[in-house]
Amino acid sequence: MKIWLDGGLQDIESARVSVFDHGLTVGDGVFETVKAVDGAPFALTRHLDRLTRSARGLGLPDPDLDEVRRACTAVLRANPVPLGRLRITYTGGHGPLGSDRGEHGPTLVVAVGETTRRPDSTAVITVPWTRNERGALTGLKTTSYAENVVALARAHEHGASEALFANTVGRLCEGTGSNVFVVLDGEIHTPPLASGCLAGITRRLVVEWTGARETDLPMDALGRAEEVFLTSTLRDVQAVHSVDGREQPAAPGPVTAKAMRIFDERSGSDLDP
Repeated sequence: MKIWLDGGLQDIESARVSVFDHGLTVGDGVFETVKAVDGAPFALTRHLDRLTRSARGLGLPDPDLDEVRRACTAVLRANPVPLGRLRITYTGGHGPLGSDRGEHGPTLVVAVGETTRRPDSTAVITVPWTRNERGALTGLKTTSYAENVVALARAHEHGASEALFANTVGRLCEGTGSNVFVVLDGEIHTPPLASGCLAGITRRLVVEWTGARETDLPMDALGRAEEVFLTSTLRDVQAVHSVDGREQPAAPGPVTAKAMRIFDERSGSDLDP
């Protein structure tokens, strides 16, 4: 397997990042996960736009997007897989043992791993921890993912594949690696970005393609909803059949099934929407 590091392809066995890299020592980095189908990345332009926004939000230099595109192409050619998780990681680079940054410049790593298509439906739980909708990292896709690791482990302990957060004022926010949608009175709703959720690429496409409404939602909307579904890069649109052990009506329901169909058709006809 080969990855992109320090401007070129390297064997994964010999590739090395400094133990003083700020992405490792303090989580000073941003990343994107991109779906790759038969060697072609999906929605790469949107992902790179968000990578730049996240980098600026951390105060990192803008990534060289031409290099990132070359890296993605090279990694996918070197590691052919039918369905891949393409991971772009961009950190503050070699730095001191503290929050101050060094002067060595950023680190760029691009790697791919094979994955499989998700099931049509899944179980989720809610967790007692909150998203801070007013935090310094709100809306940024950073490598500071420890909260998500803890919450996702809780989900797995309860037989679920995702954990959903409220924000600090008790409104529905997002999952550890997904956005959440609910169907109320036949209409699709999803929390607005002001809730503190990440501006998911798949979320945005589903809003554009289905006419879903961005609505400030209480947590109990999950219990009142006729249907619930998740969106993410690797889930696409995935129905939820259980929330905190409460079974949802037959999932995917008709509204979710239509959203799944629309997403499959639109994404299949345009790889860089």
